[in-house]
Amino acid sequence: MGALTFSINVTLDGCTDHQEGIVDDETHTHYTRLLNESGAMLWGRTTYEMMESYWPAVARGDVEAPTAVRDWALTLEAKPKYVVSSTRSNFPWNNSHRIDGDLRTGVQDLKDRTPDGVLVGSGRLAAGLDRLDLIDEYRFLVHPMITGHGPTLYEGLLDSTRRLELISAEPMSNGAVSMHYRRTD
Repeated sequence: MGALTFSINVTLDGCTDHQEGIVDDETHTHYTRLLNESGAMLWGRTTYEMMESYWPAVARGDVEAPTAVRDWALTLEAKPKYVVSSTRSNFPWNNSHRIDGDLRTGVQDLKDRTPDGVLVGSGRLAAGLDRLDLIDEYRFLVHPMITGHGPTLYEGLLDSTRRLELISAEPMSNGAVSMHYRRTD
């Protein structure tokens, strides 16, 4: 069974807005490495649609992009992508699949058949999965900024505190810090 890892960009004040944070080659290389180490991506519908609206075009070469950005897009294009949605059933982006039925059962099944693990890249979905005790690890890229707005990490959607063990903390040259934690409770 693979680990379910919540991975997201977050500012010092907890903002997870996709328009905030440092967007550079180092950040894209970091996420490409994480994706290469994982067996699949898991998103909620909103995040999937945001990603689907841009990254396939970069992978096809329709959008001019630096090498690190194109590498991320090509890696994402090839990776299995799973989506939790009650309102959409058609996911035409290459290698995309819907998680059907009960969330706990569907995600546990995905973990069981993905030995290299699954990255969760949606904040609200991660909160729901955490409430179901399905998230094993956390990979936060903490950006050196305070935004003063949201959305924020977990947005008060957890029902109890999570105790975590620090696995690693790696500063990047752009000032962000890659934080890797594992659940201890």
